This record gives sequence, structure tokens and C-alpha cells, in this order.
Amino acid sequence: MRRLWFAIIAASALLSAVDANSQTQAQETITLASTTSVDNSGLLAAILPDFTKASGITVHVLALGTGQALDTARRGDADIVLVHDPEAEQKFVDDGNGLSSKQIAWNDFIIVGPTDDPAQIAGGNNAIAALTAIATKEASFVSRGDKSGTNALELRLWKRAGIDPKSGAGRWYKDIGGGMGAALNAAAAMPAYTLSDRGTWLSFKNKGPLKIVTEGDAALINRYDVIELNPKTHPSAKLMQAHQLAVWLENKPGQDAIGAFQVGGETLFNPSAANPK
Repeated sequence: MRRLWFAIIAASALLSAVDANSQTQAQETITLASTTSVDNSGLLAAILPDFTKASGITVHVLALGTGQALDTARRGDADIVLVHDPEAEQKFVDDGNGLSSKQIAWNDFIIVGPTDDPAQIAGGNNAIAALTAIATKEASFVSRGDKSGTNALELRLWKRAGIDPKSGAGRWYKDIGGGMGAALNAAAAMPAYTLSDRGTWLSFKNKGPLKIVTEGDAALINRYDVIELNPKTHPSAKLMQAHQLAVWLENKPGQDAIGAFQVGGETLFNPSAANPK
């Protein structure tokens, strides 16, 4: 009987230790709801292990369009967000879901299209003129259509051009409702024009018949911001651990890691916490 009790007590102690260890591990894991571009480009996979090594905190990444990433945080299913749509970010903060956004990096958007360039826009640096020519020629254009930061910028550019692209839906305007990689794959298969962030384009392996046709417009600057959640509306989030990630990204260790990330010898993201664009 004594042996049985000792066995029960030992088993109970072991289960308690395992449970306590599991809780500790859970406390050291946070969820980052992130735009797809910093994930598809390989940036997060390259830099987050450095953060984990320094802090002991593992970061689970949910790569989503910016709109979906912010909605995920609103629901309480993320502890911190990294996105690139200033208007959506401001609404998120104004609604009481997040604290002020802080820029950590920038790159730019580009318009890519078929090498035969049916809209004859190659070499230009005016995004509005490029979209106007695409619509005029009714050349195939792939839209992400996923409420991402990229999709939001695209729609703002069409609006500035005075064009309703959805009037061409089903003909030349293709709304795929997918991520950046899916949009580039679709554009390569058609082939068609699309708007891409430069980082994903440089790391994209299936360029096929596509090339950069428009770049260098100030309207195509792409800013990446980290937003910590508001403790008043999200008290259950792992705010302390998430704050450590935000601080790391905004300061020298994270900024150096972002700046050092390259694909094919090209720098994809410019650290900008000290000097926001």
C-alpha cells in the first residue's frame, strides 16, 4: 500500500512539474499578426530567431493581409501586430485596440507586368499614369483583393486616377482574394500586371514572363509599423513579452538585423525607427 501511495505521489509531482513547465513555455510564446510581405520575403524567418535567442521568447507568426491581421488582434487572437496600411492602423488605434504605431522599416511598391508590356509603361516612375494606361488598354491586372495593405494602396491609387477598376472585373481586372505570392503567381501565369512590394518580388522564385515596369514614385513608399495592443481593451494579451519584441525591433539589435537581411545580394528592407519615412 505504501508503495502504491509513493507511486501516486511521485506521478502527481511529475504531472505538476510538467504542467508548470508547460505554463512557463506558454508564457514565453507570443503571437505576431503580420502582413504577408515581411513573412513571404523571408525577413521574419531570418530575424526572429535572433530575438528568441536574446529574450527566450518564441514568436508565432500569423501571416495575413493587414486588414485580417488587425481583425485578428481585435478579436484577441494576437499579442502584437506588424502591418503597413496607415489608414487602417489609425482606425485600429482610434478604436482603442492599439497604442500608437511605430515605424520600424520601409521599402517600396513596384508595378510588375509582362515583358511584352501591352500597356507600354515600362521604364516609367508614375504609378497613376501606369494604372491609367493599363485600364485604357484593358490589359490584364491582378489585384490581391484581400484587404491587405498592398490592396488598400492599390485601391487608393485607382481612386486617385479616377478609375473604377471593378467595372472591368471578369475581363481585364482579376480580383483573386489572395496573398502577394498568389497574386504574383497568377500574374506570371496569365501574364498580367500587378502591384507588389519589392521585398516579396525580389524573393519570388516564379517570375516567369514578368519584369518591373514602374518604380520610384513617392506614392509607392511602403512603411512597416509595429503596434502594441492597448491593455485596457486587451488585458489578456501577453503585453510584457510583446513589448519586448517591439523594443527589440525599434532599437539597434532589431534594426541591425532588418538592415542586414538580403536576398541575392540586395537589401529588401531599410530600417527606419530612428528616421521614419
